[in-house]
Amino acid sequence: MAAAEKERVEVEKEFNAIDSLKDTFNNLDRDTLGLLVALLVGLISILLLLIFIGKRGKKQGVILAGICDAGKTLIFTQLIHKSFKETYTSIKSNAGSFTTPKKKKTLRIFDLPGHERLRTQAFEEYGKLARAIVFVIDSTTYQKSIKDVAEYLYTLMCNALALKITPILILCNKQDQTFAKGAKAIKSTLEKEINVVRTTHSAALGGSDSTSENNNTFLGKRNKDFEFSDIHSLKIEFAECTALSKEDVRVELQSLLDWLDKIV
Repeated sequence: MAAAEKERVEVEKEFNAIDSLKDTFNNLDRDTLGLLVALLVGLISILLLLIFIGKRGKKQGVILAGICDAGKTLIFTQLIHKSFKETYTSIKSNAGSFTTPKKKKTLRIFDLPGHERLRTQAFEEYGKLARAIVFVIDSTTYQKSIKDVAEYLYTLMCNALALKITPILILCNKQDQTFAKGAKAIKSTLEKEINVVRTTHSAALGGSDSTSENNNTFLGKRNKDFEFSDIHSLKIEFAECTALSKEDVRVELQSLLDWLDKIV
């Protein structure tokens, strides 16, 4: 009997609570009730938006960029097809899915053409899909085309800042070649040349409506020679690789594979 009485009391409490809630709503004027409904709809909308964003997840694109003949397309075929294929200077972008070796995460690799007339359009198409950039350099001939390399890399870094693409790997390819320079030497040469590029861009902007580059696009520290380490908004790393396999040389892309695993 005691248990039945206790259950009856609990049921009465629940009904009383419901009646009290009904009375509260009945006593509200239309304006207050409308405001509460609007707040409820707003909260539900925000919740649905957060769920949608969560489902979309992070951008899964990785851009392979660099001037012509740096070896981007060969690296692309090694990643996507895991085999050597004869490549030629690309006049269009290539895209393929790649699964990272350790974390088993899927990325979309976008190989952009290196020709100067095609770069901008290609980046505009794929930049919004990218979470990281791999800038490929020919370690044997980069000194001959250092101005073009530095100008392109400078532009990419500015675009990366604008799109909040923070991880950038500068990949020094063709390390199997006799006259290939190491990443440390290439980094030093690039810093000197990008310093010139930055000065030129700043001077050009100084002659326009803006007196100087704003803090969002100026790379490095003002009144100081350019250094990659001064760009705190970007995570720039250097690595070396060999994409072309020969009889006595095997493909060496481990540094790239490790980096791809790290940025997913």
